[in-house]
Amino acid sequence: MATVVEVRAETANAKTFRLALPHPSIHLAGQHYIVRLTAPDGYTASRSYSVASPPDGSAEIELTVEHLPDGEVSSFLHEVVVPGDAIEVRGPIGGWFVWRGDAPALLVGGGSGVVPLMAMLRLARRSGRSDLLRLVVSARSPADLYYAAELPGPETTIVYTRATPPSWPRPVGRLNRGDLPAPIAPDATAYVCGTPGFADAATGLLADAGTPADRIRVERFGPTR
Repeated sequence: MATVVEVRAETANAKTFRLALPHPSIHLAGQHYIVRLTAPDGYTASRSYSVASPPDGSAEIELTVEHLPDGEVSSFLHEVVVPGDAIEVRGPIGGWFVWRGDAPALLVGGGSGVVPLMAMLRLARRSGRSDLLRLVVSARSPADLYYAAELPGPETTIVYTRATPPSWPRPVGRLNRGDLPAPIAPDATAYVCGTPGFADAATGLLADAGTPADRIRVERFGPTR
């Protein structure tokens, strides 16, 4: 069991839950944990959530969860859980969509798909290796941008698809090839995370830009209820 230490809003429908684990975490950037809820009648529901915090060997992790109106687990987390509560978690899980902080990487995320990529960005900044990493994030509007106070920086490009801040240099529109670094480092591994439609489109752009298929790692997600 993990203890909820902090709950904070990222957007109007996304919250980050900081959890204290019973023992130090040894997760890698890009891995996830499973949250399991059990009702009094024994009914259970489990959902997988990416870790947003960087690996630091501590006994705390952060999971950022989007609230879906009919979501069993996300609704419980958003509407019921408060600091001090205990929740059942299992992990870390995953070994393919991970970045160890020691090789060039291009990260491309759409909406809540930025969560595992944020763990990678935080790792790069904490270890002083931001030179290895570039992050391109697509969000509908400034109000929909996760980690808005922390994410911007010289390593990041933000693409807004429906509304922009005042005097934003890029007009609204979907991610396009011009939003990617040029050139893309030939030895970089690309990590793409988002909805199936976003992931397919981003993968196509990377391929058009010359990124070999074996250097593109994709994590697609659908509604997690």
